[in-house]
Amino acid sequence: MPLILSSLTELSALAFDDIIDVRSPAEYAEDHIPGAISLPALDNDQRAQIGTIYTQESPFRARRLGAALVARNVAHYLETTLADRPKGWRPLVYCWRGGQRSGSVAMILRQIGWQAETIDGGWRSYRRLVKTTLYEDLWPTPVVVLDGDTGTAKTDLLALLAEAGVQVLDLEGMANHRGSLFGAMPGGQPAQKGFETELAFARMGLDPARVVVVEAESSKIGHINLPPGLWRAMKSAPRLVLAAPLAARAEYLARRYADVTSDPARLLATIEGLAPQHPRAQIDAWREMAQARAYEELAATLMADHYDPRYGRQRDRFDDRPCAQLDLTALDPATLQAAVPGIVAAIGKLSAG
Repeated sequence: MPLILSSLTELSALAFDDIIDVRSPAEYAEDHIPGAISLPALDNDQRAQIGTIYTQESPFRARRLGAALVARNVAHYLETTLADRPKGWRPLVYCWRGGQRSGSVAMILRQIGWQAETIDGGWRSYRRLVKTTLYEDLWPTPVVVLDGDTGTAKTDLLALLAEAGVQVLDLEGMANHRGSLFGAMPGGQPAQKGFETELAFARMGLDPARVVVVEAESSKIGHINLPPGLWRAMKSAPRLVLAAPLAARAEYLARRYADVTSDPARLLATIEGLAPQHPRAQIDAWREMAQARAYEELAATLMADHYDPRYGRQRDRFDDRPCAQLDLTALDPATLQAAVPGIVAAIGKLSAG
């Protein structure tokens, strides 16, 4: 009988040796159960080919060709990826909706003698649990938002707080984006569904009796949307606002965004993206600074003329929330490390009300 999943917490307790995702590589890349191994029953091209034959020619011919391709692909896995699995191996196999692909693969594995099982409803039933967790259940912990103008090292401090034992969620890390027009990261962002899977499992690992610290964000990080339950919790949360001199922030950003400044074409294109919001003379001045490699000057003027006013207006929306400010004289690693105890103490006071 296919396994019926009733909660995400069940997955970590299941007595299976491996979870096998037999969907296509494209489906797997968009989202998958954490830890699942990708062993496609049909690759991207094969899946498209079978679908076309099924709808435009003959369902029978599509099933016959699909069976041959699945058998061929599974034979390859048996000779390679699965060649070292022992006699008592127990795999859990799933496809998109728990149908032909997972059933076909599981049947072959059972014929060998392995104790293969499938998930009732496949990935779709798992996805419903993720959506319930993030879109229907209440956010489980109190939240404190780490706020501050651009370049106040919030992301670095979030990591230092985690090392100090504070419960944190690194939303920008999960979204693989630094949250601004200049914030794209190597490798690009995950799909929305993949982000939500990571967030759902991170949420499950939180201690509901402890506060969780998150960095101030808008409701979107790049193209990733924050689930409404988390966004509501962030909007109503107390805030610890970090402040630092403009020169220190400019120096920090020049270091932090070295991947952007090392790519002149990307830097100039990003600056050009600000053209709808600023006079042409301002855009040209920023371009000249970029071409002259005056990166600290560029960062300082971008903050003063673009980011700080916008962050200030956004922060004004939350001026009725409990708030504390912590001033940093510099943003070098030693200074940030030394600031952690004070930040921890401030978070404790804010969370205590």
